[in-house]
Amino acid sequence: MDAESDPGTAGAAITVELCGSWEHPPPCPLAPHHTSHQRDGNAVALRVVFAAEPKAENEVRRRIESALAAGSLSGPDGITTRWSLLRSAAGSLSEAEREHAQRIAGT
Repeated sequence: MDAESDPGTAGAAITVELCGSWEHPPPCPLAPHHTSHQRDGNAVALRVVFAAEPKAENEVRRRIESALAAGSLSGPDGITTRWSLLRSAAGSLSEAEREHAQRIAGT
C-alpha cells in the first residue's frame, strides 16, 4: 500500500464484505468485528478480531481473505485505494482482544 494511502481502507473492504456496507446500524449481520493496523512504510499489517458462531467461522475467514485478496476499494469520494495481500493467517487472541471480542459480540 502506498505510504500516502489510508490503511483504514483495507478494513473498510472487510466491513463491506462482511456487512454489505461500511456504514450500517449495529450489529454486524454475519460477525461483529474490529480491524486495527500497523504501518511500516508501504507495508501495513492488519489485525482483525471478530466474533462469530462456530459454524460461521470458516465463512467469515473466507470473506475476510476475499476482501483483502481483491486488492482495492473505491471510497465514496471516488478515490480507489490499492494494496497487495502478501499473507493471511489466523492468530491467537491476546487477553485484551478476547475481552474486545466478547464486548462486540454482546456477551
